[in-house]
Amino acid sequence: MKNKDFISIRDWPAHDLNKLLSTALAVKADPAKHAKKLAGKALAMIFEKPSLRTRVSFDVGIHQLGGFSVSLGQAEISLGKREAVSDVAKNLERMVQGIMIRTFSHDNVKEMADAAGIPVINGLTDFSHPCQAMADYMTIFEEKGNLRKVKVAYIGDGNNVAHSLIYAAARFGSHLAVATPRGYEPNAGVVEWARNNASDSGCKLEILHDPLAAADGADVLYTDVWASMGLESEAAKRKKIFRSFQVNDAVARRAKPDYVFMHCLPAHRGEEVSASVMDSEHSVVFRQAENRLHAQKAILLALMQ
Repeated sequence: MKNKDFISIRDWPAHDLNKLLSTALAVKADPAKHAKKLAGKALAMIFEKPSLRTRVSFDVGIHQLGGFSVSLGQAEISLGKREAVSDVAKNLERMVQGIMIRTFSHDNVKEMADAAGIPVINGLTDFSHPCQAMADYMTIFEEKGNLRKVKVAYIGDGNNVAHSLIYAAARFGSHLAVATPRGYEPNAGVVEWARNNASDSGCKLEILHDPLAAADGADVLYTDVWASMGLESEAAKRKKIFRSFQVNDAVARRAKPDYVFMHCLPAHRGEEVSASVMDSEHSVVFRQAENRLHAQKAILLALMQ
């Protein structure tokens, strides 16, 4: 898998994704065993969006693997404005061994990957969040011991996180029920691709408009903020539209008694999730966040070793 980019879950076959999960679990179990595998390697981290988990997990991750990071903000680069995306890629490939980029435009990430001769990792775009999905499915595996026999109910906006969960469900063979208000469904092309590839893994994908129906018999309840970064101007409007899509006790009662609650964070208690669910014994959101570190380290090892 050397010199392969990590732009989207759909780009990686199920076999390689399962190897990533196995590596993430192994790194978590014995971090010292992998401590020098990227000794001397440099990772450029480009941030055009605010970040907590992505920044810390990649920064700490590359250091724990023996390498180091260079963090570049919008002021330093201003992709496509101060300098062409392809020119940034051509500069960085001569100085570092990998690039992680967290930005708005998915096309910018693809352009950088096309231009750079070193691995490029999508740390988040408005279209997808593949690193998050890997940590999510790692967490689900830890909790349930299987990815093919679980039902995941994603309730909320059909956003970048939803897209990556859909791609991952199609690869790992999970049952994924996505419930959104009408007009806020996931991208139709993402859904079509997943359904065309679902038979290979046994995935069942449902696109619904009833959160209770999605939650019925679920092993996992998952939600995200109603207004993602860049959509702050729509926050008030979305609060009204999404009000009945809050993951709360009524929704949780439709899930299995041993369900787990997941959220990619940051969370807004009282909006997309009630405090009673977010802070309950069913919530694994902070272990899910921790697993970003281990999943990120597995991705770095796969691409840069």
